[in-house]
Amino acid sequence: MKTKLGLLYGGKSAEHQVSLQTALAVMKALDLEKFEIHPIYINVEGRWIKGPQLKEPAETVKELAYSADSQVPAALSPALFQSENQENAALDVIFPLLHGPNGEDGTVQGLLELLNLPYVGNGVLASAAGMDKVVMKNIFAQAGLGQVNYVSFIKNEWQGAKEEAYEQVEKELGYPCFVKPANLGSSVGISKCRNRAELDTAFSEAFQFDRKVIIEEGVTAREIEIAVLGNDAPECSVAGEIVPKKDFYDYKAKYEDGETALIIPAEIPEDVYAVMKDMAIRAFKSLDCSGLVRADFFLTQDGKVLINEVNTMPGFTPFSMFPLLWKHTGVEYPQLIERLVDLAKERHAEKQQIKYTF
Repeated sequence: MKTKLGLLYGGKSAEHQVSLQTALAVMKALDLEKFEIHPIYINVEGRWIKGPQLKEPAETVKELAYSADSQVPAALSPALFQSENQENAALDVIFPLLHGPNGEDGTVQGLLELLNLPYVGNGVLASAAGMDKVVMKNIFAQAGLGQVNYVSFIKNEWQGAKEEAYEQVEKELGYPCFVKPANLGSSVGISKCRNRAELDTAFSEAFQFDRKVIIEEGVTAREIEIAVLGNDAPECSVAGEIVPKKDFYDYKAKYEDGETALIIPAEIPEDVYAVMKDMAIRAFKSLDCSGLVRADFFLTQDGKVLINEVNTMPGFTPFSMFPLLWKHTGVEYPQLIERLVDLAKERHAEKQQIKYTF
């Protein structure tokens, strides 16, 4: 019997278009002999619209952006997650292909938990902590994982004492440093700062996307990434290296101009790779992750390994780092999707064994 798979994509987030690209890639990779595809689109205003079951994959991103005029909009209710077939039976698994706030941050995961539906990827806690870079780094610090120095501010604090904020950054981190929205991915809103003027501009830019920002010490280092897959017994892929041709790996370099080289496998010593694998799994477990993460590291010139962050819903097109790392490890893109669906079913089945009454 086919698995009824709900693909949840779009979202009220600055990463809406990235999500559409991901959904298109996954649809094209799914084996229609094994899966029924049920698209569920969230538009940029946050409205949920259920598309018809797909008989064949969409060809363009535009086809996935259903409008309320052309489709029957559904209220945010359990009906969204039901098949039109078999007397409206619930979908077997939901695959949230959402990036950024209102999708990758635990909000949608909480909804699916309340509906008691199996879903791919990380749960509420891991998603929320992984989305908030400040909370994530605090947890990593508690777990004893090496990181760059960092400070953070909320918007009201900064507006009331800008000079004090800048002085703290200069005293504790120095230049260069990186200013980032705390709750956003895909390198949106990130700036590299070399002086006070650039710092002021960077704060204003980052606060357009979030009420909280994180500022990280700049280090001269190679950027290495490892993909992690699993639930209670996670496994690691080979390592890959990002070599930006620009000053740093920003949104445009990731998704638009191709000004980045990906080297897989990364040319690093075996002992360094072993340290990174250990840290990746420790980071995965410290956040209580499940399904998948991409763990990002800095490898400094003196050989020190520092964890930068984990991404709980990494870029997931066939040309994104996470699937490429698994491809070089021996897991092709369609197999990777099927493995993630199986992991979602496994985790859900385990949760059904928990007793909530005495």
